[in-house]
Amino acid sequence: MHLGIFAKTFAGTDPLTVLSAARDAGYATVQWNMACSGLPSMPDAITPAETAAIRSASAATGIAIAAVSGTYNMIHPDPVQRSIGLDRLSVLIAHARDMGTGLVTLCTGTRHPTDQWAHHPDNATPEAWRDLLGEMAKACELAERHGIRLGIEPELANVVDGAPRARALIDSLKSPALAIVLDPANLFEVAPDSDRRAIIATAVDTLADRIVMAHAKDRHPDGTFATAGQGVVDFADFTARLKAAGFDGDLVTHGLTAPEAPAVAAFLRGFL
Repeated sequence: MHLGIFAKTFAGTDPLTVLSAARDAGYATVQWNMACSGLPSMPDAITPAETAAIRSASAATGIAIAAVSGTYNMIHPDPVQRSIGLDRLSVLIAHARDMGTGLVTLCTGTRHPTDQWAHHPDNATPEAWRDLLGEMAKACELAERHGIRLGIEPELANVVDGAPRARALIDSLKSPALAIVLDPANLFEVAPDSDRRAIIATAVDTLADRIVMAHAKDRHPDGTFATAGQGVVDFADFTARLKAAGFDGDLVTHGLTAPEAPAVAAFLRGFL
Protein backbone atom coordinates (compact mmCIF):
# COMPACT_ATOMS: atom_id res chain seq x y z
CA MET A 1 0.00 0.00 0.00
CA HIS A 2 1.00 3.60 -0.61
CA LEU A 3 0.32 6.36 1.89
CA GLY A 4 -1.68 9.33 0.64
CA ILE A 5 -3.57 12.41 1.79
CA PHE A 6 -6.24 14.75 0.49
CA ALA A 7 -4.43 17.51 -1.35
CA LYS A 8 -6.86 20.08 0.09
CA THR A 9 -5.31 19.45 3.52
CA PHE A 10 -2.60 21.90 2.46
CA ALA A 11 -3.06 25.57 1.64
CA GLY A 12 -2.32 26.79 -1.86
CA THR A 13 -3.71 27.05 -5.37
CA ASP A 14 -0.51 26.05 -7.16
CA PRO A 15 0.12 22.31 -7.70
CA LEU A 16 3.84 22.53 -6.95
CA THR A 17 3.19 24.27 -3.62
CA VAL A 18 0.55 21.74 -2.57
CA LEU A 19 2.44 18.62 -3.66
CA SER A 20 5.67 19.86 -2.06
CA ALA A 21 3.79 20.23 1.23
CA ALA A 22 2.42 16.68 0.91
CA ARG A 23 5.91 15.32 0.24
CA ASP A 24 7.42 17.21 3.15
CA ALA A 25 4.71 15.85 5.48
CA GLY A 26 5.67 12.27 4.60
CA TYR A 27 3.18 11.20 1.92
CA ALA A 28 3.70 9.45 -1.40
CA THR A 29 0.43 10.23 -3.13
CA VAL A 30 -2.57 12.56 -3.00
CA GLN A 31 -6.23 12.62 -3.86
CA TRP A 32 -6.34 15.78 -5.95
CA ASN A 33 -9.01 18.45 -5.83
CA MET A 34 -9.19 21.08 -8.56
CA ALA A 35 -9.40 23.74 -5.84
CA CYS A 36 -5.67 23.07 -5.40
CA SER A 37 -5.24 24.36 -8.96
CA GLY A 38 -7.17 27.54 -8.19
CA LEU A 39 -10.37 26.26 -9.83
CA PRO A 40 -13.76 25.21 -8.49
CA SER A 41 -13.71 21.62 -7.24
CA MET A 42 -16.07 20.78 -10.11
CA PRO A 43 -14.99 23.16 -12.89
CA ASP A 44 -16.87 23.79 -16.13
CA ALA A 45 -13.61 23.59 -18.09
CA ILE A 46 -9.98 22.54 -17.58
CA THR A 47 -7.20 23.77 -19.85
CA PRO A 48 -4.17 21.82 -21.08
CA ALA A 49 -1.97 24.22 -19.12
CA GLU A 50 -3.79 23.35 -15.90
CA THR A 51 -3.40 19.61 -16.34
CA ALA A 52 0.23 20.07 -17.40
CA ALA A 53 0.93 21.99 -14.19
CA ILE A 54 -0.34 19.05 -12.13
CA ARG A 55 1.71 16.52 -14.08
CA SER A 56 4.82 18.69 -13.87
CA ALA A 57 4.45 19.19 -10.11
CA SER A 58 3.88 15.46 -9.63
CA ALA A 59 7.08 14.67 -11.54
CA ALA A 60 9.07 17.33 -9.68
CA THR A 61 8.00 16.18 -6.20
CA GLY A 62 7.62 12.45 -6.79
CA ILE A 63 4.07 12.62 -5.44
CA ALA A 64 1.61 10.52 -7.44
CA ILE A 65 -1.95 11.62 -8.19
CA ALA A 66 -4.00 8.71 -6.84
CA ALA A 67 -7.36 10.17 -7.80
CA VAL A 68 -9.20 13.41 -8.48
CA SER A 69 -12.35 14.34 -6.57
CA GLY A 70 -15.48 14.57 -8.72
CA THR A 71 -18.18 14.73 -6.06
CA TYR A 72 -21.64 16.10 -6.74
CA ASN A 73 -25.06 15.09 -5.45
CA MET A 74 -26.01 12.24 -7.78
CA ILE A 75 -29.57 11.98 -6.42
CA HIS A 76 -30.25 15.68 -5.84
CA PRO A 77 -34.02 16.21 -5.74
CA ASP A 78 -33.68 18.72 -8.59
CA PRO A 79 -32.86 16.97 -11.90
CA VAL A 80 -31.35 20.20 -13.22
CA GLN A 81 -28.75 20.13 -10.46
CA ARG A 82 -27.95 16.51 -11.29
CA SER A 83 -27.48 17.42 -14.95
CA ILE A 84 -25.10 20.26 -14.10
CA GLY A 85 -23.11 17.93 -11.86
CA LEU A 86 -22.86 15.25 -14.54
CA ASP A 87 -21.66 17.80 -17.10
CA ARG A 88 -18.90 18.88 -14.72
CA LEU A 89 -18.03 15.28 -13.93
CA SER A 90 -17.60 14.65 -17.65
CA VAL A 91 -14.97 17.40 -17.73
CA LEU A 92 -12.98 15.74 -14.93
CA ILE A 93 -13.28 12.31 -16.52
CA ALA A 94 -12.05 13.64 -19.86
CA HIS A 95 -8.97 15.24 -18.26
CA ALA A 96 -8.12 12.74 -15.49
CA ARG A 97 -5.48 10.89 -17.52
CA ASP A 98 -3.81 14.18 -18.38
CA MET A 99 -3.50 14.86 -14.65
CA GLY A 100 -1.83 11.48 -14.16
CA THR A 101 -4.66 9.44 -12.66
CA GLY A 102 -7.17 6.82 -13.76
CA LEU A 103 -9.56 7.27 -10.82
CA VAL A 104 -12.28 9.88 -10.19
CA THR A 105 -14.05 9.73 -6.81
CA LEU A 106 -17.79 10.30 -6.47
CA CYS A 107 -20.52 10.97 -3.91
CA THR A 108 -23.58 8.77 -4.45
CA GLY A 109 -25.66 11.54 -2.97
CA THR A 110 -28.67 12.29 -0.79
CA ARG A 111 -32.14 13.73 -1.17
CA HIS A 112 -31.03 16.58 1.09
CA PRO A 113 -31.39 19.68 -1.11
CA THR A 114 -28.46 21.74 0.20
CA ASP A 115 -25.85 19.34 1.63
CA GLN A 116 -24.64 16.32 -0.33
CA TRP A 117 -23.12 14.84 2.84
CA ALA A 118 -26.30 15.09 4.98
CA HIS A 119 -28.74 12.23 5.50
CA HIS A 120 -32.33 12.47 4.30
CA PRO A 121 -35.06 9.88 5.02
CA ASP A 122 -35.98 9.74 1.33
CA ASN A 123 -32.58 8.19 0.57
CA ALA A 124 -34.18 4.82 1.33
CA THR A 125 -37.01 5.17 -1.20
CA PRO A 126 -37.23 3.23 -4.48
CA GLU A 127 -37.27 6.54 -6.33
CA ALA A 128 -33.91 7.56 -4.90
CA TRP A 129 -32.41 4.20 -5.91
CA ARG A 130 -33.90 4.53 -9.39
CA ASP A 131 -32.36 7.98 -9.79
CA LEU A 132 -28.98 6.71 -8.60
CA LEU A 133 -29.03 3.84 -11.09
CA GLY A 134 -29.83 6.21 -13.92
CA GLU A 135 -27.24 8.81 -12.97
CA MET A 136 -24.50 6.29 -12.27
CA ALA A 137 -25.14 4.50 -15.56
CA LYS A 138 -24.50 7.78 -17.40
CA ALA A 139 -21.33 8.38 -15.38
CA CYS A 140 -20.08 4.85 -16.04
CA GLU A 141 -20.64 5.24 -19.77
CA LEU A 142 -18.49 8.38 -19.74
CA ALA A 143 -15.81 6.67 -17.64
CA GLU A 144 -15.67 3.56 -19.81
CA ARG A 145 -15.20 5.72 -22.88
CA HIS A 146 -12.09 7.31 -21.35
CA GLY A 147 -10.70 4.25 -19.53
CA ILE A 148 -11.37 5.80 -16.11
CA ARG A 149 -12.62 4.13 -12.94
CA LEU A 150 -15.21 5.79 -10.68
CA GLY A 151 -14.70 5.33 -6.95
CA ILE A 152 -17.85 5.38 -4.84
CA GLU A 153 -17.66 5.47 -1.07
CA PRO A 154 -20.29 3.77 1.11
CA GLU A 155 -21.25 6.25 3.83
CA LEU A 156 -24.15 6.39 6.24
CA ALA A 157 -25.59 9.71 5.10
CA ASN A 158 -25.76 8.81 1.40
CA VAL A 159 -28.01 6.58 -0.67
CA VAL A 160 -25.22 3.97 -0.80
CA ASP A 161 -25.06 3.78 2.98
CA GLY A 162 -23.07 0.56 3.41
CA ALA A 163 -21.50 -2.45 1.77
CA PRO A 164 -24.78 -4.22 0.81
CA ARG A 165 -26.03 -1.27 -1.21
CA ALA A 166 -22.63 -0.75 -2.80
CA ARG A 167 -22.63 -4.41 -3.85
CA ALA A 168 -26.16 -4.08 -5.20
CA LEU A 169 -25.13 -1.08 -7.29
CA ILE A 170 -22.11 -2.90 -8.71
CA ASP A 171 -24.14 -6.00 -9.50
CA SER A 172 -26.98 -4.00 -11.05
CA LEU A 173 -24.88 -1.86 -13.40
CA LYS A 174 -22.20 -4.46 -14.19
CA SER A 175 -19.82 -1.71 -15.33
CA PRO A 176 -16.06 -2.34 -15.16
CA ALA A 177 -15.67 1.36 -14.40
CA LEU A 178 -17.43 1.18 -11.03
CA ALA A 179 -15.06 0.77 -8.07
CA ILE A 180 -15.01 1.24 -4.30
CA VAL A 181 -13.25 3.69 -2.00
CA LEU A 182 -13.55 2.19 1.48
CA ASP A 183 -13.43 4.36 4.60
CA PRO A 184 -14.02 2.37 7.81
CA ALA A 185 -15.18 5.46 9.70
CA ASN A 186 -18.07 5.90 7.26
CA LEU A 187 -19.47 2.43 7.95
CA PHE A 188 -20.62 3.07 11.54
CA GLU A 189 -21.33 5.93 13.90
CA VAL A 190 -21.40 4.52 17.44
CA ALA A 191 -20.79 0.80 17.95
CA PRO A 192 -18.98 -1.56 20.37
CA ASP A 193 -15.51 -2.76 19.43
CA SER A 194 -16.62 -6.19 18.28
CA ASP A 195 -19.44 -4.74 16.17
CA ARG A 196 -17.12 -2.22 14.51
CA ARG A 197 -14.66 -4.93 13.54
CA ALA A 198 -17.47 -7.11 12.21
CA ILE A 199 -18.96 -4.26 10.14
CA ILE A 200 -15.56 -3.42 8.64
CA ALA A 201 -14.68 -7.06 8.03
CA THR A 202 -17.98 -7.67 6.23
CA ALA A 203 -17.47 -4.57 4.07
CA VAL A 204 -13.99 -5.68 3.02
CA ASP A 205 -15.20 -9.20 2.24
CA THR A 206 -18.28 -7.98 0.35
CA LEU A 207 -16.45 -5.43 -1.79
CA ALA A 208 -12.92 -6.86 -2.02
CA ASP A 209 -12.95 -7.34 -5.79
CA ARG A 210 -13.74 -3.66 -6.39
CA ILE A 211 -11.74 -1.81 -3.71
CA VAL A 212 -9.30 0.53 -5.46
CA MET A 213 -8.59 2.98 -2.62
CA ALA A 214 -8.96 3.08 1.14
CA HIS A 215 -9.53 6.19 3.23
CA ALA A 216 -8.27 6.78 6.74
CA LYS A 217 -10.19 8.97 9.10
CA ASP A 218 -11.47 8.11 12.54
CA ARG A 219 -14.43 8.35 14.92
CA HIS A 220 -14.54 9.52 18.53
CA PRO A 221 -16.52 7.28 20.90
CA ASP A 222 -19.46 9.72 20.66
CA GLY A 223 -19.65 9.21 16.89
CA THR A 224 -18.08 12.49 15.78
CA PHE A 225 -15.27 12.32 13.26
CA ALA A 226 -11.65 12.34 14.39
CA THR A 227 -8.16 12.47 12.93
CA ALA A 228 -6.79 9.00 12.14
CA GLY A 229 -5.23 7.50 15.26
CA GLN A 230 -7.25 9.63 17.69
CA GLY A 231 -10.44 7.59 17.74
CA VAL A 232 -11.84 4.08 17.87
CA VAL A 233 -11.05 2.70 14.39
CA ASP A 234 -8.69 -0.27 14.63
CA PHE A 235 -6.34 0.55 11.75
CA ALA A 236 -4.14 -2.46 12.40
CA ASP A 237 -7.14 -4.73 11.87
CA PHE A 238 -8.46 -2.71 8.90
CA THR A 239 -5.18 -2.68 7.00
CA ALA A 240 -4.55 -6.35 7.78
CA ARG A 241 -7.94 -7.23 6.31
CA LEU A 242 -7.23 -5.16 3.21
CA LYS A 243 -3.90 -6.93 2.72
CA ALA A 244 -5.51 -10.33 3.21
CA ALA A 245 -8.06 -9.41 0.53
CA GLY A 246 -5.23 -8.63 -1.90
CA PHE A 247 -5.50 -4.84 -1.77
CA ASP A 248 -2.23 -3.05 -2.50
CA GLY A 249 -3.47 0.40 -3.53
CA ASP A 250 -3.47 3.78 -1.82
CA LEU A 251 -4.47 4.46 1.79
CA VAL A 252 -5.47 8.14 1.77
CA THR A 253 -6.09 10.10 4.95
CA HIS A 254 -8.33 13.14 5.32
CA GLY A 255 -10.25 15.06 7.95
CA LEU A 256 -7.08 16.46 9.48
CA THR A 257 -5.16 19.74 9.54
CA ALA A 258 -1.87 20.41 7.80
CA PRO A 259 0.04 20.61 11.14
CA GLU A 260 -1.32 17.15 12.05
CA ALA A 261 -0.27 15.60 8.74
CA PRO A 262 3.31 14.50 9.63
CA ALA A 263 2.22 12.70 12.81
CA VAL A 264 -0.64 10.97 11.01
CA ALA A 265 1.77 9.86 8.28
CA ALA A 266 4.06 8.33 10.90
CA PHE A 267 1.10 6.61 12.60
CA LEU A 268 -0.34 5.08 9.42
CA ARG A 269 3.03 4.14 7.96
CA GLY A 270 3.40 1.68 10.81
CA PHE A 271 0.60 -0.43 9.32
CA LEU A 272 1.85 -0.42 5.74
